[in-house]
Amino acid sequence: MKLTAVKTLVTSKFGRQVLQVRKHSPVLLFGAGIVGVVATAVLASRATLKLDETLEETQYDLDRIRDADHPHYSDTDRQRDMAVVYAKAAGKVTRLYGPSVLVGMASIAALTGSHVILTRRNTAIMAAYAVLDRGWREYRARVVNELGVDKDLEFRHGTTLCLADEVDVENGIAPGTIVGKMAGTASAYARFFDEFSPNWEKAPGYNTMFLSCQQNFANDLLRSRGHVFLNDVYDMLGIPRSKEGAVVGWIYDLKNEEIDNRIDFGIFDVNMHEGMRFVLGHNDAVLLDFNVDGLIWDKI
Repeated sequence: MKLTAVKTLVTSKFGRQVLQVRKHSPVLLFGAGIVGVVATAVLASRATLKLDETLEETQYDLDRIRDADHPHYSDTDRQRDMAVVYAKAAGKVTRLYGPSVLVGMASIAALTGSHVILTRRNTAIMAAYAVLDRGWREYRARVVNELGVDKDLEFRHGTTLCLADEVDVENGIAPGTIVGKMAGTASAYARFFDEFSPNWEKAPGYNTMFLSCQQNFANDLLRSRGHVFLNDVYDMLGIPRSKEGAVVGWIYDLKNEEIDNRIDFGIFDVNMHEGMRFVLGHNDAVLLDFNVDGLIWDKI
């Protein structure tokens, strides 16, 4: 193998190792900070055990200086000797607690560094998400302007608009009604409201009323507070929280034309067919797909 190839291989592996260290640096710094805090406590405790001996020696020397009685030993000499004793005592205490202070400062620096790195990364992630969200909204706006709202819903959720078939008519839907049937999947924020939900009841009318009341309450909260996180709505419905639900949600800003200024559980938007069956009591479960405004953590 040529020397240049060996150098390339070595530098490549070294660069990858450095990248791995940088990738895990917040965890490494946080771990080092925790270990340093424990070490600081141990070192400080050990220093405290030796402090009494140092203080006793200092007090002994001071007592001898105060009790010294000699014609040639003036008050100036006494003050000078006492200053020397105090200086030596300060040096001994510094040597005792110096290691614990240094380790403590290094621990604080490590914990602070971990926090700073994570904050910068979170800021970068939020900025990247904001760019993607803006591009997604601009794309949907072009679809709506060119093809209409129905096509936007069809492309977004994979639904197909069609006339009610015989099964729909048997379930109470009027003949000739246009219904939407899902052909694809819902968004990552969609959740089922069914018998496994703590607020679900066997009476179909109760479930419809409950969801309607919770949607109205969520909109009242949005107008009064100015923002609602997706996890807040999950809590209202008894749905387990999610990581993304802590940063996405809705904001209320009438000047912003890009947002709906309302919260919609999407009972009909995602699948008109299944939503109607749920309202009529023919389905025990319904898929809720929430019309979140996207990342709102940086807009509050």
